[in-house]
Amino acid sequence: MARPLARVLTLLELLQSGGIRTVSELADRLDVDERTVRRYAQQLIDLDVPVESVRGRYGGYRLAPGYRLPPLMLTDDEALAVLLGLVAGRRSGLTAGTDTASETAAAKIRRVLPERLRRRLDALLGSLAFTDPPERPAAVPEPAVLLPMADAVHHHRPVSIRYTAGDGRRSERTLHPYGVVAHAGRWYVTAADLSAGEDRTFRLDRISGVRTLSGSFEPPPGIDPAQRVLTGLATVPYRHEVTLRIQGTAEQIHTRLPASVAIVSELPSPGGADPEAERWSRVELRAERLDWLPAVLASLDRPFVIERPAELRGLVEAFAERLADSARRSPPG
Repeated sequence: MARPLARVLTLLELLQSGGIRTVSELADRLDVDERTVRRYAQQLIDLDVPVESVRGRYGGYRLAPGYRLPPLMLTDDEALAVLLGLVAGRRSGLTAGTDTASETAAAKIRRVLPERLRRRLDALLGSLAFTDPPERPAAVPEPAVLLPMADAVHHHRPVSIRYTAGDGRRSERTLHPYGVVAHAGRWYVTAADLSAGEDRTFRLDRISGVRTLSGSFEPPPGIDPAQRVLTGLATVPYRHEVTLRIQGTAEQIHTRLPASVAIVSELPSPGGADPEAERWSRVELRAERLDWLPAVLASLDRPFVIERPAELRGLVEAFAERLADSARRSPPG
């Protein structure tokens, strides 16, 4: 689809959502100048779409009351993509809102499909199985929280939130939100918490209200919201603090110890070391229990040194003894 035509259709979708949209807002959403917005609006009028121009300080464009788009038409590939997306999104926690919303959306799409295609898609969805069940139930935020937060991120607007921490404490906070991140069935916002004077990460499902405040802010240059969330999760206080040195790169180590679990820093080569020798990395992580680490370290199949805690050395030695004992056993009979 040609880009100008795609923008005209996007303009129609924005107007279809209701209310008056200012020319400057539409120009910002479409990434064009205001003159181009007026030209796109005229193209819709030429297509007999009842776009009305509203004058005044808060004027702009709106659709005439009662106007509705024609029925949705999807190709086989498009219908399959949408329905599978709803199934996968609901299962992984990427679908905001309730399960009911996903089910009703899928039902509406099925109703407008031809009988032949509907039967084939029902057969697929009825036979579809996943081999990797989610480790924990998804915690999906309400659209009334997710949508205004995403809008504040996009337009760099401060927000006021009501937040309930994991220990049940409630507070009201003022944030400069940098980004919304979905990770492992959870939704997070990383932000400057003006109430605490530091950058923080908040779970969206623990936010009960979002109010957009006046003004705007400038995010720090080069900020990476996803990396901030992963680092925040990896540094949450736990019972044990573990420090290791492992031979390998951060990419190799993260195959078994993901960024949400461990912080990996590649170490410089010592003076005079063979430049072809494999580099070592320092690995730091926090955990409530240590009993799962020996098996993970064994699966890396790389030399490692345990710096702390001493308790982990004993667990690794016991794990190695159990493996050696199993390997020495003779088969029955």
